[in-house]
Amino acid sequence: MSVKDFEILRRQMLAEIAAGTFHVSDLIGKAALDERVMAAMAKVPRHEFVPVELQLYAYANIPLPIGFEKTISQPFIVALMTDLLDIGAEETVLEIGTGLGYQAAILAQLARKVYSIEIIEELARQAKQRLRQQGCTNIELKIANGYHGWSEHAPFDKVIVTAAPDLIPPPLIHQLKAGGKMVIPAGLPDAQQLVLVEKNGNGKVTTKEILQVRFSQLEETEPGTRSN
Repeated sequence: MSVKDFEILRRQMLAEIAAGTFHVSDLIGKAALDERVMAAMAKVPRHEFVPVELQLYAYANIPLPIGFEKTISQPFIVALMTDLLDIGAEETVLEIGTGLGYQAAILAQLARKVYSIEIIEELARQAKQRLRQQGCTNIELKIANGYHGWSEHAPFDKVIVTAAPDLIPPPLIHQLKAGGKMVIPAGLPDAQQLVLVEKNGNGKVTTKEILQVRFSQLEETEPGTRSN
């Protein structure tokens, strides 16, 4: 497909995101996503962050497999989670679950610095390559168990998690700055909710369930210790 073909599909994706947002406006309290988020979704070439054999489907509003029993989230969910964070241009964001790097590339358009953790070495290697090709220079990647966060660079203004634990990991709450926000899917596999976590200036934490979702589970073992 040509660059122009992909641009047409990307415009269709934006229309679907807008329609999806309107559909859940009662749940999220707004009928349209932030213009900066939509601009980032319009700019980042999603087809560069999926396996080459799936590029034709890159802009469909569906999750796609990226190997290792992992998926890239559907565009609407990527946009919604990004919007819920309300990222400022001078803020630092921690991402748990790099995958092939698409969500990190979106975050990089909005934040000063993105720290992203991926537990699967091969996905992290590919993500680093794809992000470099797209000129994303404000992202730092590491291979580790995201459950424990990245304490060396904490606290973070915002945290986004793209795999679902049963319960919100305490280290991630601890590493969230006072006044910060975290978006995370949480719950048992058939009953996951997208949760907005907010920590006020005094460190008090509140949570709000946004809508039902389905993510792969957040692993709580270290790389190399998983059974195949």
